[in-house]
Amino acid sequence: MKILFMGTPDFAVPSLEALVAAGHTICGVFTQPDKPKNRGMKLLPTPVKECAMSHDIPVFQPVKLRDGTALAQIQALAPQLIVVAAYGRILPQDILDCPPLGCINVHSSLLPKYRGAAPINWAILNGDRVTGITIMHMAAALDAGDIISQTETEVGPDETAPELTARLAELGGKLLVETVGKIEAGTASRTAQDESQVTLAPMLDRELSPMDFTRPAQALHDQVRGLIPWPAATTQVGGVRCKIFATSVEPGTGRPGTVLEAGKGGLLVACGEGALRVLELQPDGGKRMRSADYLRGHPLEIGSTL
Repeated sequence: MKILFMGTPDFAVPSLEALVAAGHTICGVFTQPDKPKNRGMKLLPTPVKECAMSHDIPVFQPVKLRDGTALAQIQALAPQLIVVAAYGRILPQDILDCPPLGCINVHSSLLPKYRGAAPINWAILNGDRVTGITIMHMAAALDAGDIISQTETEVGPDETAPELTARLAELGGKLLVETVGKIEAGTASRTAQDESQVTLAPMLDRELSPMDFTRPAQALHDQVRGLIPWPAATTQVGGVRCKIFATSVEPGTGRPGTVLEAGKGGLLVACGEGALRVLELQPDGGKRMRSADYLRGHPLEIGSTL
């Protein structure tokens, strides 16, 4: 099938690779413009652009989608189907209407749960034990199109957002190829989403970072896992703001925020329910490290409060 692919981050790469490996003709790739990164502010290509270039696929990086330029490029490419995976832009209706077989999207949740920009993070933040991938027809409303196919996977108890993202990306690529095959054969199903079951997964921000130790330890553990790598869960350790990157839930009692242990085993803090062991942290202006190493230079007294 002749397909136009739209995607930007690492999550989208397995989907593009899977389509190529399945023998589909990728007539072009749309991805976000290159952005400056690192100290030299050198323009770096997106992961999807790098993948496309490795397969000699034409790359397009429009700054705007509503001025007619992108539509003209798509019309010239004449794809039968547009596949979108974490492109980062909302497609206008004229583009949605362009390919004869429509536009489909690889979404990293079990829709209608977690429509929006950060479904993987919110699944972890909310302590979900199951998530998955949805392939859907794209509609004008955000993530509201009819469902074609879904696949589920369990969320590991200590799995972080980057780890789950990588796993779901691979699952998405596999499900995408199966789904495109059904679309090509004319056997793909189409199921409207149940609007009564819709939940949202808005963009993350730093307001989610501060840790409240009156909450259960499990909720804080989920907060840490769900906010990696950005904006990261934060707390004050001995008066120094630290990002927290690894924790475990353990038995323990005490006034919430009270230090129960501070030594070779790291930092154990009492919570509203249970206790949270901080295993890795990063103080402001410092490097990410084991909390036990940090405590050697910044000792805390048992019974002190974070």
